[in-house]
Amino acid sequence: MKQLKERIPYYAILPLIVAFSLNMLIYAGCRLVNAGRTHYILKTPLDDHIPFLTVFILVYVGAFAQWAISYVLVAFTGRDLLYRIVLGDIIAKLMTCVIFLIIPTMIVRPEITGNGFLEALTRFIYKVDAPDNLFPSIHCLESWVAFRAALMMKKLPRWYAPVSLIFTLLVFFSTVTLRQHYLPDIPGGVVMAEAGLFISGLILKKLKKTHGH
Repeated sequence: MKQLKERIPYYAILPLIVAFSLNMLIYAGCRLVNAGRTHYILKTPLDDHIPFLTVFILVYVGAFAQWAISYVLVAFTGRDLLYRIVLGDIIAKLMTCVIFLIIPTMIVRPEITGNGFLEALTRFIYKVDAPDNLFPSIHCLESWVAFRAALMMKKLPRWYAPVSLIFTLLVFFSTVTLRQHYLPDIPGGVVMAEAGLFISGLILKKLKKTHGH
């Protein structure tokens, strides 16, 4: 994909910075506000039957690359799609923030045994990512937005969207097999992503109609 070798368009820089900064602000800010509050565990009976598989840490960490590649590709597709995706992401994150504050959630993580690379990487993720801010899952939200963006980009190779979907589903699976999330967090993230993209589409359509182009 030759776009990745080119410079990101100037009009994309500020929206991407805003989206990234808001993500970090919401994640850290909600954690601070919720410190000391009662946190709820939204575990289902099915969660107890999901195996703990550290091999999926590779997918979980790989999701960050998926998001970055997606945003770069969207940036080169043009302003309209970039604004739709970034605004949708921002709206989804703001709604997620509200839920974080209304229903603080947490997860009980297992003790990691073994000294291999996968176990060490999983321990690192556990160390840098506190077991809260679970519902809805931002990890799942971001990967779903990346997949939806792939469907909207018409000039990509035909294989890209199906591969993006498969990887997104693997990301979903990784969140529960690594005990980073419970099952309800996954559809929660998807719903937030879809709601954000829907609302952003309405807003941008309204703005185009208002300005006559």
